[in-house]
Amino acid sequence: MTNNSITQLFNIKYPIIQAGMIWASGWRLASAVSNAGGLGLLGAGSMYPEVLREHIQKCKAATNKPFGVNVPMLYPNIQEIMDIIVEEGVKIVFTSAGNPKTWTSFLKEKGITVVHVVAGVKFALKAQEAGVDAVVAEGFEAGGHNGRDETTTFTLIPMVRQKLNIPLIAAGGIATGRGMLAAMVLGADGVQVGSRFAASVESSSHENFKQAIVNAQDGDTLVTLKELAPVRLIKNKFFHDVMELYTKSPSIDDLKTLLGRARAKKGMFEGDLEEGELEIGQIAGLINDIIPAAAIVEEMIAEFEEAKREVSGLHF
Repeated sequence: MTNNSITQLFNIKYPIIQAGMIWASGWRLASAVSNAGGLGLLGAGSMYPEVLREHIQKCKAATNKPFGVNVPMLYPNIQEIMDIIVEEGVKIVFTSAGNPKTWTSFLKEKGITVVHVVAGVKFALKAQEAGVDAVVAEGFEAGGHNGRDETTTFTLIPMVRQKLNIPLIAAGGIATGRGMLAAMVLGADGVQVGSRFAASVESSSHENFKQAIVNAQDGDTLVTLKELAPVRLIKNKFFHDVMELYTKSPSIDDLKTLLGRARAKKGMFEGDLEEGELEIGQIAGLINDIIPAAAIVEEMIAEFEEAKREVSGLHF
């Protein structure tokens, strides 16, 4: 993989990026993935600005390898977050949930590598036009907040690849070396992995949530709350409460009232499996254990190489 555009862009060993997930991606996980040869990302979406600063500093102390910060752009204190990123000398930023034009030039002027997360071809082209260095194209299988068009990774990656001139990272439903190989055969230069790392030893998520990921089978997640922001959740009591409310033709305010505040924190960070939002991808059905992040990277690369050998032996 020495000539890979993603490993060269980030100066990493393997084209595996750990997604900057809320309530899972603190400094322990990000530094562990970076130390293992991938790219670790801090999830700024669940951090107050000063908490983010602390995690950046701890990450710098825990690894001398590149790492980055994932910033969902829908938060009110975004200017403060961006200023901290610049002050602390972070060199890689992944932006999501917003217009890439808003912050790309600001970050690029500071010498920061910028990647934007999209769920469709149109948005990938807008990100390229805004001057980002690479794009993450995320399929509908992904956990957490999701695209509205329901385009799956298997169809999204080749469609984006056909139109895009910059490096492409595939996300959504990738947790194994075979999934990584499939994404790269379809045109991706690297992969972003969320759910698999959420169920790692170093993930800052609650042990109850990690166990819920391991216990999840196919069909145990569904995307809901599309009127607010589509989100893929494990089917628990809160999820069924949402479904029950939908039978009454709720207004957006009714949905907001039920959702309340800090519902994701309650589920993923505090471990309330009944009343919390449990955001995870469909690939949870393939995750069977909680292991160190380094072991996840190692397993993925070994399986990638094995699958590549198997594929090279296919003849018709």
